[in-house]
Amino acid sequence: MLSNDCIFCKIIKGEIPSAKVYEDDKMLVFRDIEPKAKVHLLAVAKTHFKLLEEADGNSKDILSYMLFKIPEIAKQNGCDNGYRLIINQGDDAGQTVFHLHIHILGGENLPW
Repeated sequence: MLSNDCIFCKIIKGEIPSAKVYEDDKMLVFRDIEPKAKVHLLAVAKTHFKLLEEADGNSKDILSYMLFKIPEIAKQNGCDNGYRLIINQGDDAGQTVFHLHIHILGGENLPW
């Protein structure tokens, strides 16, 4: 189920435009509007939940699927030599949108 007050849910519903690079029935991947690397994509679950600890059986299946699809999507978008995945969890981790999403960063040599 999607939320009415979540920016990522609004992007999924098409209420807010995004630079989509991939979409299917389980996930949407689009370019981050404030990139931290040459390639900076956001993979967003099409089910609204905020944190990993909130994942139920269906959400766990979606997360597994997302992790299976990300290598293909990353390579198609210029991450041939590797990429970094980041999932921020909560305020202390810097999570600013409370809809589970995976940052995909690459396209260049990333410093630690």
